[in-house]
Amino acid sequence: MNSIKHILLLLIVIVLILVGCGPMQNKNKITVDKSLASVPSWAKEAIWYQIFVERFRNGDTTNDPTPADMYGSYPDKIPSKWKITPWGHDWYSHEPWLDSVRVKGFYSKIQARRYGGDLQGVLDKMDYIQSLGVTAIYFNPLNDSPSLHKYDARNYTHIDRNFGPDPRGDAAIMDSEIHDDPSTWKWTCADLLFLKIIREFHKRGIRVIMDYSWNHTGKTFWALNDIRKNGKESRYVDWYTITHFNDPENKEDKLTYEGWGGKNPYMPVLKKDIIPPGNKVMPFEGNFHSESLKQHIFDVTRRWLDPDGDGNPADGVDGFRLDVAGEIPMGFWREYRKVVRSVNPEAYLVGEIWWLDWPEKLMNPKIFLEGDQFDAIMNYRWFRVARGFFGQAEPVLTSTGFVQEINRINKGIRKGNLQVMMNVASTHDSPRLSTSLYNKTMDKYKAKPSDNPDYKINKPDDLTRKEQILLLIHQFTFIGAPQIYYGDEVGMWGADDPDCRKPMIWDDIVYEDERAAFDPKESRPVDIVRPDTSLRMFYMKLCKMRKENPVLVYGDLSFSVADDQNLTLAYNRTMGNDEIVVVFNRSDKTQIIKVPVKTNGEYANVLSENNKSIFSNQNKIELNLDPLTAVVLKKK
Repeated sequence: MNSIKHILLLLIVIVLILVGCGPMQNKNKITVDKSLASVPSWAKEAIWYQIFVERFRNGDTTNDPTPADMYGSYPDKIPSKWKITPWGHDWYSHEPWLDSVRVKGFYSKIQARRYGGDLQGVLDKMDYIQSLGVTAIYFNPLNDSPSLHKYDARNYTHIDRNFGPDPRGDAAIMDSEIHDDPSTWKWTCADLLFLKIIREFHKRGIRVIMDYSWNHTGKTFWALNDIRKNGKESRYVDWYTITHFNDPENKEDKLTYEGWGGKNPYMPVLKKDIIPPGNKVMPFEGNFHSESLKQHIFDVTRRWLDPDGDGNPADGVDGFRLDVAGEIPMGFWREYRKVVRSVNPEAYLVGEIWWLDWPEKLMNPKIFLEGDQFDAIMNYRWFRVARGFFGQAEPVLTSTGFVQEINRINKGIRKGNLQVMMNVASTHDSPRLSTSLYNKTMDKYKAKPSDNPDYKINKPDDLTRKEQILLLIHQFTFIGAPQIYYGDEVGMWGADDPDCRKPMIWDDIVYEDERAAFDPKESRPVDIVRPDTSLRMFYMKLCKMRKENPVLVYGDLSFSVADDQNLTLAYNRTMGNDEIVVVFNRSDKTQIIKVPVKTNGEYANVLSENNKSIFSNQNKIELNLDPLTAVVLKKK
């Protein structure tokens, strides 16, 4: 009888599995909820300007950071003679106190530098920002933090104390709150200044997004401090993966935990439940382990989306850039999108989806762009392809290779998502655009002199400028939203982080010549540091072109010329009767190029100063292009 029962039970289990409702059904299968799949309409027309506040403008010297404000960031010990670094300081030159920093290597030591950039500096330069023609601002992290980069938050809720006018008063306000109880949250002076900045940008028709890292906090984050104090009894013990609790009888802090990238104590990683357990291959399913942690993140998110809580998000930020998004389980991002869109249906979510296998393979973002997670990613994949052709940099691409790679990286991604991609030319995490083109090695790999002694750190040459112009014309005529990293528009140069985070070049500040070399035993060309006004005017022209021609935003894209032998390329952007033709000669010789067009008639050279037209014949335009030049032709 027992054997018959066992057989019957086995048959029942098999039937249940076959109909999909048994105990062994696939619990990991995810159904994509596409009810929130639409992308924000404004983000399609965005021209992004990225601001790294600490290095943008010091508008208020009374709030400059002190060593006390920097406690908890790397390096731990700040020398007694430490001072704010003058804005015009020669980047590789050593300040009097620098060699007293007790860490090895120049790049480690300058983590102690502060230049005092703040929100007043942003407010003071709004006219400048608007004059460029940008329509959206991406702020690097603003949350209260001891570091220069702010990815090591000590408090998610508030703007950094040194970004506002009253650091000491703001710190006291933060300390008076119950950190996970929104009913106790107040507005600090820095918070209020940021709300003013949102209002002022919105008045100018400029959107604003904030950068947050929900993957990790800083070592002085309030929840981790509570664990230091209360050990296993802390209410927040399940927020982190604690490997050893602090011994209250021992004066030395022995608390250890999982850190970002392994054992980094300055960026404790928030605890996740991954499906299947132990899976570390991105992307992955799962969620954050702690429900209270998620609620805190959602509360902070709602705070900045609708600051006065009246149900109208017009006074809040317009979305978020989400740091190391691929390292957070996708189950969380699905919840996060629902929370964000419940407050602001037009909020924009852009994920930092980057490496799959460093340094060769970039992650395919398609799974994140199905409508239930992000609207876009930071499109480093586009930049690698563009750099490979227009800069002839590793991995080098021919004309047809460029077309093939563009088609590959865009395959399967919906048009709406492609239109709102943040097409990044350089960022706080990569070499400056000009320097990246100046060096022909892999774009991010060994891209600074500490890793590659042959990496060029001086001002890029004239050839590089021509390549930069080509790539920029492509960026502003291509599908997706172009991004400008602060200072690229005035000719700033610099290797990978931290060299890409030099202080902004302003015309009212005197800068020392760059003459110091990374290696003090070596020499380098002396470079004069001042704004490149001609380049800035070209950026302004590109922004104007983009805004005046909706076909560059909404139009279809088709490649019409890809000549490997002559290194020429052309593509057409079309929408209804509107057509723009973009033609490139990447070679070092003058080329005659015949470009198919939609109709016969008159075409204007959009970026040319003269009004000379070009006429098509038999649905073709014949051009004689100089080496390393491009034209943008618009059907009249």
